[in-house]
Amino acid sequence: MATEANGGTQEIVIRAENLSKVFGRRSRQALEMRRSGRSKAELEKETGSTIGVYDANFEVYEGEIFVVIGLSGSGKSTLLRLINRLIEPTEGEVYLHDELISKMSMKQIRDVRRRKMGMVFQHFGLLPNRTVLGNITFGLEIQGVDEKERRKAGEETLEMVGLHGQGDKQITELSGGMQQRVGLARALATEQEILLMDEPFSALDPLIRRDMQNLFLDIQGEVKRTVLFITHDLDEALRLGHRVAIMKDGEIVQIGTPEDILTQPADEYVERFIEDVDYAKVRYVDTVMVEPKEVAYDSEGPRVVLRRMKQAGLSTIFVVDEERRLVGICEAEEVAKLVEREATVLDEAVDETAPKVECGTPLREVLPLFVERDLPVAVVGERNRLEGVVVRGSLIAGLTTATDLPDDYNGDSALGGEPSRTGHAGGAE
Repeated sequence: MATEANGGTQEIVIRAENLSKVFGRRSRQALEMRRSGRSKAELEKETGSTIGVYDANFEVYEGEIFVVIGLSGSGKSTLLRLINRLIEPTEGEVYLHDELISKMSMKQIRDVRRRKMGMVFQHFGLLPNRTVLGNITFGLEIQGVDEKERRKAGEETLEMVGLHGQGDKQITELSGGMQQRVGLARALATEQEILLMDEPFSALDPLIRRDMQNLFLDIQGEVKRTVLFITHDLDEALRLGHRVAIMKDGEIVQIGTPEDILTQPADEYVERFIEDVDYAKVRYVDTVMVEPKEVAYDSEGPRVVLRRMKQAGLSTIFVVDEERRLVGICEAEEVAKLVEREATVLDEAVDETAPKVECGTPLREVLPLFVERDLPVAVVGERNRLEGVVVRGSLIAGLTTATDLPDDYNGDSALGGEPSRTGHAGGAE
């Protein structure tokens, strides 16, 4: 099944409809009480039953990282296990493409787990009596793949997760971070189209955890699996997720992009949930960059460029080639010196060490660039093409909850900068 999303048609891989799970004998009564408006605590006291998941509705698109986040006991891990029927639902349905998972026989669901849905656990789930390569190829062995093909696939995956040459080691010889790489490699080696990941990095220390997140994003950029990812860490959810679902007391209270969650919280609970978020970690330059209204071309002469800068009130301007690839940055003072010397080419005024970052760079990696040099930062895309500019004012705005810049936003001067530095970013007037 396909649906219109994000401006185009996307294939729906997983679909949950009115999915509920109650633990306890009086499950139907507990659901009726919940529908009548009784709280989770009230129905637990009266029926002795606990609602793990209540009336969950969501879709996961092909190639998407869909992150479910919530506090302990919110129902996120239960939801994951309902998807592959490690837990049977009390009510509702789960679809894989157009197949109804919740009505499959156990033989069919086992085949789905082997061939279509891989799972990565918090505590790795590795087999201590097997080598690293033996663990990675275990799923392929279950699928009946012959030994030669298993080894080839296992070694390729080892390389992908940065464990080349470690295949013959015992699992017990590896650190926690390396063991988690093995767990990820095992899920990738089977080429299952869906990965269910239950807090896979939460047991790691912060530095290793960030390395694993980076590795996961790098690999996902290549393999583009459909991922349902569970976490209790908001920074992790906003960093990894294409979309994020927030759960409370078994219910999904909001689904949206990371930016939606930060700028349009659905209710007071979500507002409290995100109030301590570090925007420098979870926001990216794409959300704060402004379009340069003026640029200089490396084929132009100093007089033409200086005239354009004066007319636009710019103290600096980015220089690009004919294909809009970034060459560097010019300061008005240096261009004026060339004009005084009657120079005909711009080269000597172009600083090719101009600060730049790629699209998708977190804001926290941009901050040091403003400290080191008082210059705007170029944002480049494929083939080093200039896509936008980050100025001091837009960066400050991006580190607050108010990210929607008005149409007449004029860079640094909008936040009290000097008039001579208006449009400091080569056109962000």
